[in-house]
Amino acid sequence: MSLFGRPTYGYGNRGGAMKCIIAVVIAGIGLITYLKSGKVNPVTGEKQYVAMNVDQEKALGVQAAPQMAAEMGGAADPNRDPDARFVAETGMKLVRSTEPGKSPYADSFHYHLHNDSKTVNAFALPGGQIFITRALYDRLENEAQLAGVLGHETGHVIGRHSAQQMAKGKLGQMLAGAAGVATSDRGSGGAMAAQMVNQMMQLKYSRKDELEADNFGLRYMTDAGFDPRQMLRVMQILKQASGGGGRGPDIFATHPDPDARIAAIQEWLDANSAKLPRNLSVGKTLHSSSDRFTPR
Repeated sequence: MSLFGRPTYGYGNRGGAMKCIIAVVIAGIGLITYLKSGKVNPVTGEKQYVAMNVDQEKALGVQAAPQMAAEMGGAADPNRDPDARFVAETGMKLVRSTEPGKSPYADSFHYHLHNDSKTVNAFALPGGQIFITRALYDRLENEAQLAGVLGHETGHVIGRHSAQQMAKGKLGQMLAGAAGVATSDRGSGGAMAAQMVNQMMQLKYSRKDELEADNFGLRYMTDAGFDPRQMLRVMQILKQASGGGGRGPDIFATHPDPDARIAAIQEWLDANSAKLPRNLSVGKTLHSSSDRFTPR
């Protein structure tokens, strides 16, 4: 009933309709912004939707590098630590020998060894700042395996995966916000469900990026003269470090299952075996059997 004793018809429906209109506007702004971010990758020629230009990627990577290093035990000094120097040299060998050296990122690639002896990981920031932890480095057996890991991370930079993920994340946030507005009269369940869907979508894209980066890494290490078959051993090392497999549902994992990556790498090797040079090398041996896995 209204204040004047007359029944009010349709007010709740009008309120629901207004929420839907607002939700559509929010979603529309998100979609338009995302579609306007389309750019052609200067290396691959692929059209991508990215959240920043190349110069912004470089600046963000340089800005974030010290914080990332602090969270991973600090960066080892290549002037004092021969392992850190070797990481930097191997990374730059990849850049000089392959397409990254001709890319807009050529002058901004830097390869760092982090002192974290417990976290088995390697990662790339936008623009060319690339890191490997001591825990992973100490498990690698030769230079070719190191080149494969660094080549994979270099592939993330060339593929502009971080900028791509940021654009998708912004779109997902806008769509999740729109869903939250449209379902606000039903409690928080609608918004929570939308956020979960958005999270799953981002994880899916991340798995795709990882497999693409594996392909980049295989190409780059081969072009630099290293045997790409060593990437199979890298995957086995990662699998052993994660407990040998047996984890939760794949949909909640940011990386493909090691067995899936091994299968994809083997498929690449089979497809390219006839074209592989005969003089490929595993390079320098990194650790003797007596000092591998020893914390430093």
